[in-house]
Amino acid sequence: MAPAAPPSLTPETTPLGYQLFTRIRLATPSDIPHIHKLIHQMAVFERLTHLFSATESSLSATLFSPTVQPFQSFTILLLEASPTPFPVSTFDSNPFFKPITELVNLRLPYEDPERDTFKSMDDVSVVGFVMFFPNYSTFLGKAGFYVENLYVRECYRRMGFGKMLFCAVAKEAVKRNYGRVDWVVLDWNVNAIRFYEEMGGEVVEEYKFFRLTGKDLQAFGHTH
Repeated sequence: MAPAAPPSLTPETTPLGYQLFTRIRLATPSDIPHIHKLIHQMAVFERLTHLFSATESSLSATLFSPTVQPFQSFTILLLEASPTPFPVSTFDSNPFFKPITELVNLRLPYEDPERDTFKSMDDVSVVGFVMFFPNYSTFLGKAGFYVENLYVRECYRRMGFGKMLFCAVAKEAVKRNYGRVDWVVLDWNVNAIRFYEEMGGEVVEEYKFFRLTGKDLQAFGHTH
């Protein structure tokens, strides 16, 4: 983890390019509006808007239980970006996850046309998120994490931010001595497949992903 950059650094042009301050932190209930918009953008990108029915209310009710600690159930890490260093905040004293801050040097200037829409505080924009939860491997006899969603907004892609989010999950898994991290990828998303393969991800060809939902789930759930 890189330390926060000194306050004297600015996002102006430098010999290394253009600077952007980034932070990965635990999401809070107040982030629900941004999370909802990110999930909708992901549904659009994946051509699955016909399956999108989540609301801010349903996300709030299911993702942030006051009785469950982070990493023990559904957990969301947000990635934020700012042209200036992040000020000290309550996020820094979170007992479950210390924010990961990093100064990123970009070769080209960046433009965020949705800066106001995804503004989380002064000069800070939400870039993307990863949502995951514990699972278990009986073969390994160890717990793991299942990554349900990883999404980076379009104007911030190809900057290494997806890898930063995934690394945050992997580091947490290693810290807890978990056995593995699982996820699925749409078969047409060749860029994502290549990204995960280059990262060391293994395609498990011998398994098929099944789902029971909607009317079929209701019918089977009422079978005697």
